[in-house]
Amino acid sequence: MSRYIIDKTKLIENIEMLKQKAGVPIIGVVKGNGYGFGIKEFTSVLKECGIKTFAVTEVTDIPILKEILDDEDILVMRSTCIEEEARVIAENGCIATIGSSQACEVMNSVSEKLGVKTKCHLKIDTGMGRYGFMPSEVSKAANCYKAESLEFIGAYTHFSSAFTNAPLTKAQLELFKDTMSQIEKTGCNTGTLHCANSPALLNVEDVCLNSVRLGSAFTGRVITRNKTMLNRLGSLEAEVIDVKTVPAGYAVGYNGTFKTKRETKIAIVPIGHYDGFGLAKEKEAIDLHYVLSVFKQFLQKKQTYVKINGRMYPVIGEIGLSHTAVDITGTDIKCGDIASADLSPLMVNPRIERIYR
Repeated sequence: MSRYIIDKTKLIENIEMLKQKAGVPIIGVVKGNGYGFGIKEFTSVLKECGIKTFAVTEVTDIPILKEILDDEDILVMRSTCIEEEARVIAENGCIATIGSSQACEVMNSVSEKLGVKTKCHLKIDTGMGRYGFMPSEVSKAANCYKAESLEFIGAYTHFSSAFTNAPLTKAQLELFKDTMSQIEKTGCNTGTLHCANSPALLNVEDVCLNSVRLGSAFTGRVITRNKTMLNRLGSLEAEVIDVKTVPAGYAVGYNGTFKTKRETKIAIVPIGHYDGFGLAKEKEAIDLHYVLSVFKQFLQKKQTYVKINGRMYPVIGEIGLSHTAVDITGTDIKCGDIASADLSPLMVNPRIERIYR
C-alpha cells in the first residue's frame, strides 16, 4: 500500500529558515490540503513552530482548522459574494477578504444578522485579474471601512509573476503601496499590509511589508530562480510486491512500447497514475537549462526512476494506474523492500495517507 512520507524534522528546519529570512510574522497558507501535505498535520507543525495566522481559500477548510487551532486567526483568501460562504466565515470568527463593494455589502449584511463584527482584510488587484479593488477604485475601497459590522485590520495584494519576473513584482508592490497610501489619506486605518508570497520572498529583494504569506516554500518545492537551502520534502513510498525475470525481447507494460534488450529482472511497485506518479515533472528553478530541458522533452521521453533500498532504478514500460515496473537486473532486491519516488505533494492523490516521521 502506498503512502506519502514527510520528514517532520526537515519541515521544521524549513519553517525556521523561512522565519529568519522573512523577519516579519508569517501567515501560514494551508490551502489545497496544506499544499498536499495534509491540512491537519501541516497546520499542526506550523502551529508548533509559532505561526499565529493561517490562510485558506475554501470555507470547508474552516471547521477542519477549528479542530486544531486555539486562538490563532484564520484568514479566508477568497472575496465572496455568496451569503452562505460569508455566514460560515462570520460565525466562525474568521478574517474575511473584501475585494469588491458587493462582497462588502454581503459580509456586512450577514454579520449584522448574526450580531457579530467580522474582521476583514481589504484586497487590491494590482495585476492578477482575480479578486480585489482596482487601484483606480480608491473611493469604493475606502467606503468599505464605513461598514458598521466590519472591522478592517489589514490589506493585501497577490503577485502574479514572482516566480520569474522581479521587475513586474516590484511594480505591483509599488502600486499596492501607493493605493493603500491614498486610502489612508481618506482617514482609513489600513492595519497589517502583506504582499509577499513564497516565490516573492525567495526571488525578489525587499518585498516584505508587515507580514508575508508562505505555503509552498515550507515544502521546499517552490519555483525559484536559484537553488535555496530549503529541504525538498515528500516522497511516495510502497513495498516491492513482486519480482520476476523476463527474457530478451519481452514487452513490458501497456501498448508494448518497451521491449527488453536482455534478460531482465523486474520489480513491481504498487504506485501509478492513481497515486499521482508519472503525471508530471516539476522543477525547482527556471533557467536556460530548464527551458532547454522542456524543449528536449518534446523530442524524447525522459527516463523516470524509482529509488529502492537507497539506489535509483529505471522505470520500464508505461506507468499504469496502480503499478509500475522497475528494472532491477543484477540486484538482490526482493519482495518487501521499500521503493520510493520523489513526487510533489500536490500531485499525490488526497486519499493517499500522509505520514510524518
